[in-house]
Amino acid sequence: MPRRQRRTTASPSAPSSARRPTRADGELRIIGGEWRSRKLRFPDAGGVRPTPARTRETLFNWLAPHLPGAACLDLFTGSGALGLEALSRGAASATLVDHTPALARALGDNLKALNTNRGHVVCADVVAFLQHPAEHPMDLVFLDPPFRQGWLERLLPLLADGGWVRPGSWVYLEYESERPAPTVPAGWRLHREKTAGQVTYALFRVQAAGRSE
Repeated sequence: MPRRQRRTTASPSAPSSARRPTRADGELRIIGGEWRSRKLRFPDAGGVRPTPARTRETLFNWLAPHLPGAACLDLFTGSGALGLEALSRGAASATLVDHTPALARALGDNLKALNTNRGHVVCADVVAFLQHPAEHPMDLVFLDPPFRQGWLERLLPLLADGGWVRPGSWVYLEYESERPAPTVPAGWRLHREKTAGQVTYALFRVQAAGRSE
């Protein structure tokens, strides 16, 4: 489990220090929406593994009717690939959570560069973040944790029990294709699923327990 970090927040309006790109930096290209083709930099920190462009294209095709006006939560956000793509395609807001300070600072800088106040960065341990009751449920949650560390089994109950989702919410998961599909909370129904190489990605719809699609 990553060490617990001091919880801080950052936003496009928060001051941040300028940082020159280095050869070790990664590059993210937004592939659709308002910021299509915009390239953003992020530091090589915390073992970042951005969701590939082809996977993002498939995912956001699945989500296209549900994104406009959505409130999104991107856990283990890393480069911000999923949350920023959601904002570019019309989401009303995105809360981007990562425990690595360097990544959180870069996310704040990138939101500022995109001239948007719809993104909110939280530098915190994901478990500690989810243990606080949600102020309101999210319409869409992205959960792409580090592989082979048992994160899904720990975090899915926190999402369901902490008021982070409600009937009608969508939850996107990524996990290693070698493992069995995770056990999801009652009332979650698999909507779409696909495997690409070593990664399986799946989209679930949250429903009232006992209701079928």
